[in-house]
Amino acid sequence: MAIEKTKPLHVQVAEKLIEQLKEGTAPWQKPWNSSNLPSFELPYNAVTGNRYKGINTMSLLMAKYEDPRWMTFNQAASQDWKVKKGEKGSLIQFVKLTDLLTKRDEQGKPMLDGQGKPLKVQVKLSKPIITSAWVFNAAQVDGLVPLKQPEITSLGWDPLDRAEQLITSSGAAIEHKAGDRAFYSPVRDQITMPIREQFDAPDKYYATLLHELGHWTGHTSRLDRSIMNRFGTEDYAREELRAEIASLLIGQELRIGHDPGQHTAYVESWIKMLTDTPFEIHAAAADAEKIFGYLMELERKRELKTEQVLTDPLSEKSVTQAKSLSMGDEIPYKDTVYKVLGHIKQGRMRMEDMMSGNTFVLSKSDGLYNSLISAKQETLRTPVVPAQVRPEPQQLLQEAETVAAYGTKR
Repeated sequence: MAIEKTKPLHVQVAEKLIEQLKEGTAPWQKPWNSSNLPSFELPYNAVTGNRYKGINTMSLLMAKYEDPRWMTFNQAASQDWKVKKGEKGSLIQFVKLTDLLTKRDEQGKPMLDGQGKPLKVQVKLSKPIITSAWVFNAAQVDGLVPLKQPEITSLGWDPLDRAEQLITSSGAAIEHKAGDRAFYSPVRDQITMPIREQFDAPDKYYATLLHELGHWTGHTSRLDRSIMNRFGTEDYAREELRAEIASLLIGQELRIGHDPGQHTAYVESWIKMLTDTPFEIHAAAADAEKIFGYLMELERKRELKTEQVLTDPLSEKSVTQAKSLSMGDEIPYKDTVYKVLGHIKQGRMRMEDMMSGNTFVLSKSDGLYNSLISAKQETLRTPVVPAQVRPEPQQLLQEAETVAAYGTKR
């Protein structure tokens, strides 16, 4: 009996995506906004808390489970959870850069630890290996606590303010004009937006602007993508696919939503492109992650600036503006000291109670988070943060007739 060979992941995703594009149900074709965001999360690992990236995000989103939590069979077993009988896993891929090998002595014999078990050592591979795994959704697994969706008011920050700060951090040249078009001009390196009052909701304004900011990252001075393309060409549609997936990631991260209604004109081009070149979805998803990472790095740099340590000329004491918890913070609170060990996905961070040595995961929705923010602020003085300096606008160039701006009509 012949064994059916599993199709490559990018082919499977491309085929499913073509079907969903035709039906209008592709992940970024579903309108969602700040009012329904608590019910939408990008897929992440239930054990590590890490969000899945690139084509894995597309693959798991298209599985159409409402619960965003996923895990391997062994991860489920490690938590005393049980995959339901008859459930089928979903394929993901990851790049393996190291391997765990048995440590050997000079004679080549395995070296053992105190319990007689082989010692393991992590070895860097000469070439990265793309390997596959099968994961199961939380709905396919018994034993998990039902997912509690966070309320927008419990996030600890205002989504629209965070979007505004990110846009300011970019230093992008933005022009507002009364009209029905939002677009990015690669020749002028400028975003043009309708005036804010033309949008029926603030989150739609920011979602549209951040979509154009995604195109802005493709400039030669930034991520240097091929964006000097004529409207209506396959290359133009290819760039729109990247910006659309990036908008999905950014909208969920910032909790401002995503409005796909203005980009339906590219559906036929996307279908043809994915039919002819299935690997394009892999490349598009990877580039979308780069766009997302670039913009989040701008936000991180801004946070570092606002938390810049200054010197108090009166007391010569270092002070900082405490609006969030940063890695390395040690905060005295209620007869103990809490240390921030690092940040993990989904707005959570790993903490240590330095008195007991216990470690735990802290969410921004936990009451302790706000208490630690207050405790941190009490020990510090508020600095005067220098105003954001915008770069001098570049000299505007006459737009080439063969190059169209990236944007849409409203």
